[in-house]
Amino acid sequence: MTEPTFPFRVPFTEACAIVDAVAAERRLQPQTVSLSRAHGHVLARDVVATLPQPPFDNSAMDGFALRHADLATDGAPTRLRLTGEQFAGPDTALTVEAGSCVRITTGAPLPAGADTVVMKENTALDGDDVIVQVAPRLGQHVRRAGEDSNVGDLLLQAGDTLTPARIGLAASQGLAQLDVVRRPTVAVFATGDELVEPGMSLGPGQIYNSNRDQLMALLRAEGLEPVAFPTLPDDAAQVTSALRHAGEAFDLVLTCGGVSAGEKDLLPELLQRRGRVRMWKVMMKPGMPLLLAEGDTLGPALFLCLPGNPVSVLATWLALGRRLVDGLQGRAPRALRRARLASDWTKRHERLELLRGRWWIDANGISWVEPNPADGSHRMQAAADSDALIVLDAGPRAYATGTPVDVLPY
Repeated sequence: MTEPTFPFRVPFTEACAIVDAVAAERRLQPQTVSLSRAHGHVLARDVVATLPQPPFDNSAMDGFALRHADLATDGAPTRLRLTGEQFAGPDTALTVEAGSCVRITTGAPLPAGADTVVMKENTALDGDDVIVQVAPRLGQHVRRAGEDSNVGDLLLQAGDTLTPARIGLAASQGLAQLDVVRRPTVAVFATGDELVEPGMSLGPGQIYNSNRDQLMALLRAEGLEPVAFPTLPDDAAQVTSALRHAGEAFDLVLTCGGVSAGEKDLLPELLQRRGRVRMWKVMMKPGMPLLLAEGDTLGPALFLCLPGNPVSVLATWLALGRRLVDGLQGRAPRALRRARLASDWTKRHERLELLRGRWWIDANGISWVEPNPADGSHRMQAAADSDALIVLDAGPRAYATGTPVDVLPY
């Protein structure tokens, strides 16, 4: 192999920076969606309040609206005349005069003249009078207009992921639609003559294709709607034709396998010849052969080529693939968690490692993570028994029990 003209065997932090730069260059365009379809999308434009919340003074409790100045100052019960009812809904324009009160329900507009609400449980009825047995504080149980947000307040920022609470906030402003970043379209390929689809019989030297279903599930977990293509054989012409077809139709083409330096690893040479490689090989374990390229003559798509071992697919997607998809939508990189190692671990190699482990929080609120000793990139049982990747920094090191480490839950 000649000396590459693109980043090659790059440190993990540099790989992250390259992914971020490529994603920023190819940011996807906004689209308008209804609130019912907005969950999980990334907001494309800020949302600024156009009305206060609450929009009017209202009651926080079922009870009686009154004037605090009418209550006895010595804590004795106070008798007030009940002059009307204000339920949640249209404002009936009642006024609370001196010595009177109005029945009110939660969310109902506060009548003119009232400044306090007493809970129903703290009162007693005596004919047309209400006896306040426990006096509320001045202003108690009243929600003031604008106490949550006011006109002009920035409510949501571009780049925010739309959670149920954020969608509810937008709905409270009367918005029926939001501008979000379009989600990328994704094609998924697995490669290799050895692969057989689940449900079929295995022949000598064959294995089941677990990578495609795993990757499809990972993509769906991010709200994407990937399209799975048939397994690619180790044939250069068929690989080129399939990738060109997908590269013209999708934003992102994901492949599993065929990306290392073996005789049947066709993707590096193909993408160097027909595309523009942005990086190849990342100093991480597992997942070193990862390749990121632009299609050029294979179409406008991005190509992210993951290694073939199933744990490598899991680790590279979670660490770099998901970061790329987030970046295409303008979402900031996701924060790692922090935990303490629950047992000793010795790391003997130079690469950053993403070790499988089980993460929990103890009764004292301390996060722990237990490394799984089955750390080979083919050990899918260990990945299934785990729920987090433990980030061990580049360079050999002995980690003692209790050492703080970064954790990437999955």
